[in-house]
Amino acid sequence: MASYRYQLGTQTYQFGSLAEVMAKATPLRSGDQLAGVCAHSAEERVVAQMVLADLPLRVFLNEALIPYEKDEITRLIIDEHDADAFKTISHLTVGDFRNWLLQETTTDFELAKVRSGITPEMAAAVSKIMRNQDLILVAKKCQVITKFRNTIGLPGHLSTRLQPNHPTDDINGIAASIFDGLMYGNGDAVFGINPATDSVTQAMKLMKLMDDVIQHYEIPTQSCVLTHVTNTIEAIEKGAPVDLVFQSIGGTEATNQGFGINANVLAEAYDAALSLNRGTVGNNVMYFETGQGSSLSANGHHGLDQQTCEARAYALARKFNPLLVNTVVGFIGPEYLFDGKQIIRAGLEDHFCGKLLGLPMGCDICYTNHAYADQNDMDNLLTLLGVAECSFIMGIPGSDDIMLNYQTTSFHDALYARQVLGLRPAPEFDAWLKAMKISPQDNHVQLNNELAPSFIQPLRLIQEAS
Repeated sequence: MASYRYQLGTQTYQFGSLAEVMAKATPLRSGDQLAGVCAHSAEERVVAQMVLADLPLRVFLNEALIPYEKDEITRLIIDEHDADAFKTISHLTVGDFRNWLLQETTTDFELAKVRSGITPEMAAAVSKIMRNQDLILVAKKCQVITKFRNTIGLPGHLSTRLQPNHPTDDINGIAASIFDGLMYGNGDAVFGINPATDSVTQAMKLMKLMDDVIQHYEIPTQSCVLTHVTNTIEAIEKGAPVDLVFQSIGGTEATNQGFGINANVLAEAYDAALSLNRGTVGNNVMYFETGQGSSLSANGHHGLDQQTCEARAYALARKFNPLLVNTVVGFIGPEYLFDGKQIIRAGLEDHFCGKLLGLPMGCDICYTNHAYADQNDMDNLLTLLGVAECSFIMGIPGSDDIMLNYQTTSFHDALYARQVLGLRPAPEFDAWLKAMKISPQDNHVQLNNELAPSFIQPLRLIQEAS
């Protein structure tokens, strides 16, 4: 294992491995402090960034951060690396790579050509020496388009996950939240429920409710119950109307063992969902969620910094051509991202790395109630991610998830972002909103009163049938 040395005046800095350089070059965050891998001073952090900037990208192909024989994600990264795609950037250092990404002549076309040659560690490394504006600029260049019943990720569009969670999975409460979200133009990314009771029976009940609503109103969107992947496989076997398969994933084999999954389990679920052939405009059938700190929380980080672990999760995600991926950026708590500044930086890093690697990247712009953050911090991150053309965000009544007990973005927040940045929902969903005379962006506010009765009665019938 190589070591790295840097002389700054009379002070000599020694880094024992590539993993240490990466960790100490990372902007400060509480999770890396908790793990004991962060720089001991701002000066040491800058030195590590200088060392990292001078390293050739080839180093990441020659020095695995976690040994190949010990980690499934490492094997996936190395085995599926595209050497031909890498040729265009193979001569660059990490610093040169940053400059190349920022050049006006480096467009989405050039980025798409090298995408399969970029490893997650390369993406993580270059993000560590980029300012926030750099992360936004490059992410905006990356176009990642996915399809199921509508088209996600087109330039000029911002989609939302309608998240109608309820602490007791009450059908009336969930149906009311779906109705509320639709009235605000939310739900084109997915109707996605985190079940309060994680059982196959309950998941199937929620799947049927959402499918009934979508089919009754012919809504060009998709549904997902965010239950464990093995539950979804069982639900498919029992004939449930599954659109998307969900799973939380991490960037190391040990992390994913903690989630009760591996690549083979995900492959089984992927094949099962494809066999249903429920998409109308495409067949991207997977939905993954990630978050900085999950590997440290699972004691599966192998001494790596949390942002590098996060980027490695994207290697697993892109193997299965997902419709949606989102970093639940502030959900794990202040032990990992202490305050609004750290949450904002992490959200921009995750979005940049995900899109650079070819993922349809969204963000749950969120914080827990014991974090040093507030809704103004979330407004800032929402605006920055909107400029960066984030694929989708969350839409929840009043920003407050009453089941998961955390704060995120509301139906109103999505309207704000679309209005101030001139963004629209997915085109198929946008057309449906206009046909149904629900278009809050176009000031059709009278429709809440006019259209509500026509929605409520069928919803009651659906609830009774469920």
